[in-house]
Amino acid sequence: MNIVALQQPARLVFGNGCAPQTAEFLAQRGAKRVLLVTSKSVRPQISPLVEALQKSDLEVVEAGFIPPEPTLNFFETALRGAQKAKVDSVLAVGGGSVIDVAKLIAALTGNSQKVQDVFGINLLTSRQLTLVCLPTTSGTGAEVSPIAVLLDEACELKKGVVSPHLVADAAFVDPLLTLGVPPDVTAATGLDALTHCIEAFANKFAHPIVDNYALQGIKLISQNLLAAVRDGKNLEARAALALGSVYGGLCLGPVNTAAVHALAYPLGGKFRIAHGVANALLLPHVLRFNFSAAPERHAEISVALGLARVGSDLQTAERGVEFLSQLSRDCGVPQTLSALNIPRAAIPEMAKSALTVQRLLKNNLRPLTEADAAQIYEAAY
Repeated sequence: MNIVALQQPARLVFGNGCAPQTAEFLAQRGAKRVLLVTSKSVRPQISPLVEALQKSDLEVVEAGFIPPEPTLNFFETALRGAQKAKVDSVLAVGGGSVIDVAKLIAALTGNSQKVQDVFGINLLTSRQLTLVCLPTTSGTGAEVSPIAVLLDEACELKKGVVSPHLVADAAFVDPLLTLGVPPDVTAATGLDALTHCIEAFANKFAHPIVDNYALQGIKLISQNLLAAVRDGKNLEARAALALGSVYGGLCLGPVNTAAVHALAYPLGGKFRIAHGVANALLLPHVLRFNFSAAPERHAEISVALGLARVGSDLQTAERGVEFLSQLSRDCGVPQTLSALNIPRAAIPEMAKSALTVQRLLKNNLRPLTEADAAQIYEAAY
C-alpha cells in the first residue's frame, strides 16, 4: 500500500448558509485587518458577508478583482498591493482562480521567496497570514487542496505550486453561494471536479483512503451535474455538486491528477480554453489510453457512474467513457479541438508543452510520451 499524506483545512464547514460564520472564525483567530480577494461577478452577492465581517470589528481591505485566468504578471501586481495593505488575514471568496491567487498572496506576503521560485512541490518555506476560503463554484476544490495554479504567459503554460503552506486554515463551503453560477460555468467546473475524482481513482498512486473520496465524488457529480446545468436554482443538485467538488479537492493533495490535466494545461495556456472544458474534452481519450494499465479500476469508475457491469472489465470501462462523453455533450460542452478553433498544426507544440508537466504525468497509469500526447490530441481533434 502506498504511503499517503492528508493535508486539509483544520476547520471545514459545509452547509447552506454557513458563509457568515467566516466572521466569527476570523475574529476568534485575532484577525484585525482582512484582505478580501474576490471577482467582479461575485462581489455583488457577498455584501451580507462583508457586513458580517465589519460587525465583528474586522477591517476589510478589498483587493482588485481577480480575472478568470490569472497570469504571473497579474499575480505579482496583486501581491505588491497586498503587501502595501499590511493585512493579517486573507479571505478568498470565488472560484478556483480567486482562491489560487489568494492562497499565494497569503503565503508570499512577508516571505522573501518569489513566486517563480516556488513552482513545483514543497518549495514554499512558510505562510504568515491566516487564510480562509469560500468557494462560489463547484469545481476546483481549491478551498481544501494544497495547490495553486497560475498562467505563465511567457511559456503559455499553467504552472502549479504544491505545498502544505497553501492549505487554508478554514474552508466554508456554502452551496447557496453557487446558485448564481451560469449554466456554461456550472458545466465546466462540474466536469473539472468530476475529472479530479476520476484521475485520483485511476492513478498510479491511488490509495484506499482517497478512493473513498473519489468514488463518492464521481457518484455525486455524475448524478447531479445535468440537473444543476438545467436549473441553477436546484438546491439539492447544487449541494451535491458542492460536496462532490470538496471530495475532488481532498483527492488533490495526497494523490493529485494525471495526464488529463497535464494535456489540458496547454489548451488553457496557449488558447485560453476554460480548464473544465479542456478536461472534459480530453478525458475520454486519456481514459481509453490508460484502459490497458488498470481495466478493473476503469470498470469501477463506470459502476460509480451508475452503470451496470457488462462482459469484461474493458467493456464495462468503455460504457463509462461513453456515459462521460454523453454527459459532456448534454451539458453543452464542445467535444473536439476543432470545435474550439484550435489549429491542427498546434498539436506538436502542445504535445511538447504537455510533457513538461511531469508533476502530474508521473501519476499516470501508463507512461506517456510526446508521441502519445500528440496521438491523444489527434483523437480529440
